[in-house]
Amino acid sequence: MISISPNLNLMIKAAEKVSKLVIRDFGEVEKLQVSKKGPRDFVTKTDKYVEKILIEELSKTKKNYSFLSEETGSILNKDKENIWIIDPIDGTTNFLHGIPHFAICIALQSKEEIISGLIFDPIKDELFFAEKNKGAFLNSHRLRVSNKNSIDDCLFASNHEGLKFSNLNMRCSGCAALDLAYVASGRIDGFFHNKINLWDVAAGTLLIKEAGGTVNDINQFQTNDINIKASSSSINSQMLEALKEF
Repeated sequence: MISISPNLNLMIKAAEKVSKLVIRDFGEVEKLQVSKKGPRDFVTKTDKYVEKILIEELSKTKKNYSFLSEETGSILNKDKENIWIIDPIDGTTNFLHGIPHFAICIALQSKEEIISGLIFDPIKDELFFAEKNKGAFLNSHRLRVSNKNSIDDCLFASNHEGLKFSNLNMRCSGCAALDLAYVASGRIDGFFHNKINLWDVAAGTLLIKEAGGTVNDINQFQTNDINIKASSSSINSQMLEALKEF
């Protein structure tokens, strides 16, 4: 039996509640692909509505916590040391084009440290979550990063800039949050991305650390200008060597 904190329980329930809306709207997006207007306006409304519900749900028992979210930005409440970090749909472009690879992301930052995080893929029904010093999990299964020790055997993820730069074995999935979750689960071995936002990576960095991986210090960067490099610990030095110019 996995023991989780009240805060993480609140996060999971909020994510599960909005997932029903996301799945419903994704079905509509697939139909809108063939219309002349296209699904863009519809997806923007979904993004904002999902964020609104997440904020409402998380505020029910934690009325004073502050927020940092993709759509609304910073919401400062009485408690400025505890901050919910939200990305209602990470991988919006995938969602927009009817590609079933996106995630709902929530993290809790306390005194400038991420202490809880979840990444929920509602289409595949995969809930990745972690709490500081309690491990990382996919649904009810404990996660560990991969243990490969040769970079030639590894698979890495980045955005298109990373793909252009690198001669590593690469993938570009269009969803940074799931890329990080996949590093934590050993599906891929490393992830790197320049100029990314905190809400895209907050939950994933904790997942990787709790799964035994290595992430550079993202606190040295501005909220919307983070250079992240994350991987399994066994190949981290090799990855950093390969990325010296990135």
